[in-house]
Amino acid sequence: MISQEDLEEVPTDPVIDNKQVISWNIAQKVATKISSRDALSAIEWTNLRRDFDELTPIAESQVAKFTGLKVQGNPARATVVDRGGWIEANAKSFEHLLSPLLDKLPERKSIFGGTFADVFGVVGRAVSGTEVGALLGWMSGKVLGQYDAILAGMRERSGSGSGYGEVMYVGPNILQIERRYGFPPRQFRLWIALHELTHRAQFLGVPWMQDYFFSLVDEIVDASLPEPGQMWDVIQKILRNPKAETNQVISEIGLFGMFMDESQRASFSKVQGLMSLLEGHGDSVMDGAAGELVPLASHFSKILTMRRKKASGVSKLFMTLIGMDAKMRQYSQGEEFVREVHEAGGRQLFDRVWEAPEFLPVAEEIANPKLWIERVG
Repeated sequence: MISQEDLEEVPTDPVIDNKQVISWNIAQKVATKISSRDALSAIEWTNLRRDFDELTPIAESQVAKFTGLKVQGNPARATVVDRGGWIEANAKSFEHLLSPLLDKLPERKSIFGGTFADVFGVVGRAVSGTEVGALLGWMSGKVLGQYDAILAGMRERSGSGSGYGEVMYVGPNILQIERRYGFPPRQFRLWIALHELTHRAQFLGVPWMQDYFFSLVDEIVDASLPEPGQMWDVIQKILRNPKAETNQVISEIGLFGMFMDESQRASFSKVQGLMSLLEGHGDSVMDGAAGELVPLASHFSKILTMRRKKASGVSKLFMTLIGMDAKMRQYSQGEEFVREVHEAGGRQLFDRVWEAPEFLPVAEEIANPKLWIERVG
């Protein structure tokens, strides 16, 4: 619920900049309010921080040996955060990610007449902040760990450097999973660290990866937003007929994908292929590099895979709208791609994906690895 106090924090200057189109203050407040509470004791926080400080270097070393990807510069640094800390970091990432689009938004024509600058007043910014906050609040209870390439790249380019080697672990969520399924904490925490350190190695151990990733994201984000009326029409269709063909398309590309033109969808296909590869590779490495250090790796993988598939009701609808359904498939398809390529030519063949952007698989090749093997191998 937006309070009068929240609204007073939104700038009222008629000159709208990218920060004013969405109230990021309200987004963080809403996200924090709707996220579940972090009920951890001081001892539990101490143990989490101690473990991840010790396990992150071990995971970094294991990932380097298993993948051959070497990260130059400072070693990885573990940061254990609560859900509020994760929300704050990702609100910054969202703001940075969306800024190219939001810079242009105020002058864009609106279906209500005039420009968005004419109709986006205090309430409009508060509503947008509330919507973003709802998304962040929901996701804050799901994430276990994260290497934030967007935030790291943003800080690196600004010259601050902080966060470049930072790997976040969401302590309350990790502890909740350990308790629910009876996972041995040290094993499970090392297993999570292996996945996140793999993502860090992908972005920092492959020289061109960060710039290529940002270029694809910029192509998509720079696209025009759908009109509010269009968005509501699609949502109503979903609610009336959950099994309609439209909904199947949305489950593949997310709600915003419905409003992309042909060139934007081509860029989106590249992003899907890249993220499937990175997530699948991350899952493959976290199991393969675990070795004797994490004897229960396959058990962890089985349980969390089942957990991903259990979403239903409102949670399922929300995942469909924001494209999380597609992300869940990225894990399994990407991991299958990595496995088939390794079977066909070992790591020597697979490592060709790191040579240049043109060697990356697109979405169709992730779904059918033989196409990539024929093209590259």
